[in-house]
Amino acid sequence: MRRLLRVTEPVDLGAVDPRSTPGLPDRAVTGEHRKAWARAQVGLLGAELAQQQEMLYATAQAAEAGRHAGSPAQRVLLVLQAMDSGGKDGTIKRVAGAMNPLGLHIRSFGPPTPEELRHDFLWRIRRALPPPGYVGIFNRSHYEDVLVARVASLVPEATWRARYDEINAFERDLADDGVTLVKVLLHISYAEQGTRLLARLDDPRKHWKYNPADIDARARWDDYQAAYADALGRCDTDAAPWFVVPADRKWYRDWAVAHLLHETFDTLRLGYPPAGFDVARERERLRAGGAVADGTVEVNGR
Repeated sequence: MRRLLRVTEPVDLGAVDPRSTPGLPDRAVTGEHRKAWARAQVGLLGAELAQQQEMLYATAQAAEAGRHAGSPAQRVLLVLQAMDSGGKDGTIKRVAGAMNPLGLHIRSFGPPTPEELRHDFLWRIRRALPPPGYVGIFNRSHYEDVLVARVASLVPEATWRARYDEINAFERDLADDGVTLVKVLLHISYAEQGTRLLARLDDPRKHWKYNPADIDARARWDDYQAAYADALGRCDTDAAPWFVVPADRKWYRDWAVAHLLHETFDTLRLGYPPAGFDVARERERLRAGGAVADGTVEVNGR
C-alpha cells in the first residue's frame, strides 16, 4: 500500500478517482461484501497496530534507560490532511481507536491563535510533536500554511512559496531525530463533500460540526486542489512521503490508512526489548515469596 498510494510526479489529483479502491483484494471487490470485509480487516489490523504501538513504546523506554541500542527518540507521526468533511476525524476514531490511548498523541490545528501568530508557522507544530515512543496524529498540520494561507491570501506569495523549503528542512530534521512520518491526503470528490455537508445540516446532532466558512472554501475548490498538488509535489521525500488515499468510501479509507500505518511499523523492525535484569533470578525470588504450582503468585494469602 505504501508503494501503491505513494504520490507520483507530476501530481495530478484529477487523475485519482476518489471512489476507487486501489489495493483491495479481489475476493473483496463485489457489492456490500467488500464493505463488511474491509471493516472486519480494520478490526484485525487494529489489534496488530496496538501490539506494534506497544513495542514502539517499550523500545523507546528501554533505549532511554540505556538497555537497548534503538533510538530513544523513535516515534511515528501520522499527518492527515483533507478538504472540509474529508474524514479526518472518522479516520482517527476508527484506525487509532484500536490503539492504547495512553500511547497516542493526537493534536488538531485550527486557525493560529494570537500567540502562535507571534512566532514562525512551525512553532506550534514543534510544540505538538509526540514524545518518544508515542504515535502522534495531526488533524491538519503545518501544511495549512501553504494551503489556506495561499488560497485565502493570508500572507504574501513570496512568504508561502518559501515555506516549501522550510517544511522539507523541518521534516528532514524530524526524520534525523527518530520521527517516522506518514503524510496522508484523504482525497474526496466535490460531490461527496457536498453530500457530507448537507448531511450535517439535515441532522441537528451534527450542526456543531458545520461551519458556514466551509461553503466559502468549497467555492475555491479548484484553487485548493492546485494548492494541494503543489504541496504534495514539492514536499514528497523519502524521509517524509506523501500518500493519496481515495476517501469517498469511508470503509476503504479506513482500511487503506490502517494498512499504511501497519506497513510503516513493519519498516521499523520493532520487537520487545530484552529484560534489563536477570529473569531467572527474579523468577526464583518470586517463587520464594509464595508462588503456586500453576505459576500464579499468592499476594497476602489471596
